[in-house]
Amino acid sequence: MGILEKISEIEKEIARTQKNKATEYHLGLLKAKLAKYRTQLMEPTGKSGPKGEGFDVMKSGDARCALIGFPSVGKSTLLNVVTETHSESASYEFTTLTCIPGVIEHNGAKIQLLDLPGIIEGASQGKGRGRQVIAVARTADLVIIMLDATKSDVQRVLLEKELETVGIRLNKKRPNIYFKIKKGGGLSFNSTVPLTKCSERLVQLILHEYKLFNCEVLFREDCTADEFIDVIVGNRVYLPCIYVYNKIDQISIEEVDRLAHEPHSVVVSCNMKLNLDYLIEKMWEYLALVRVYTKKRGERPDFEGGLILRRGCTVEHVCHAIHRTIVDTFKYALVWGTSAKYSPQNVGLQHLMNHDDVIQVVKK
Repeated sequence: MGILEKISEIEKEIARTQKNKATEYHLGLLKAKLAKYRTQLMEPTGKSGPKGEGFDVMKSGDARCALIGFPSVGKSTLLNVVTETHSESASYEFTTLTCIPGVIEHNGAKIQLLDLPGIIEGASQGKGRGRQVIAVARTADLVIIMLDATKSDVQRVLLEKELETVGIRLNKKRPNIYFKIKKGGGLSFNSTVPLTKCSERLVQLILHEYKLFNCEVLFREDCTADEFIDVIVGNRVYLPCIYVYNKIDQISIEEVDRLAHEPHSVVVSCNMKLNLDYLIEKMWEYLALVRVYTKKRGERPDFEGGLILRRGCTVEHVCHAIHRTIVDTFKYALVWGTSAKYSPQNVGLQHLMNHDDVIQVVKK
């Protein structure tokens, strides 16, 4: 029995098992087995074939977005409209056969947009170059799932399932669970909150399935068995995601309104160039980017070239972005902008920077 058959058997077993208190341990074990087989499926087999053409492109710019969707939903058209790159687009499926990069310039930042080939159902098992497409998506900072507004909502569920299968978690936070493997001493289990979705016995059964008998587990939040399995496996990627509904010019205004109110969704029309500026604003928001301007003593701030950093960055991050040796000779910094209580504020290395702040670094 191959891995795909085993996965299929376990999925059927989970589907036909009733979910209640009596079956939660059985379901937990099945989920652990399923995650184990899926990990084995993703690992390359021992025998490597002839070296094929490279699929991934070099990371450039300040952030990277990957366009994922079924064939003929408008991924290449979006790339052509918002960037200066040309990607072949036509009215037949699988026009794009490789990864085509483009660059969006917004707020002084260069955002790399990757047009990936359309994926089909079963892509996570390698159908239609699906594995290469999903492997590129794992390296992105933001996933944009392109959907056809004229088709049913099942496409969204299918794409989410394909990405979940290969360990990409969309719009989810990393579970706050401390997990460490020890050399001896058995299982040490603790929780700082009351657990309603998981129990010590279930944790023990899942660990036994992975042949882990000596480890330390601390739950800092009420997590499910699935989230605990994600922590054990350790190769999960947590990415922000925007669902973009294209071809809104072909549906009724009531349907557009319904789709626009779905969580994490944006409605656009690439052919008629509707709502694309709002989509780029949303991309900036989900990428959590901020722009910081620098200033020399006695001169005006340099509003031409700002530094692009992540939200939550400190003065220390700004210093590293300018030059890595500045931190060693740092004395204090003067900050103008929304992060300062008054302008200019004299701050240290741990001061948090906001969007469009101005900084002047004073050295010893």
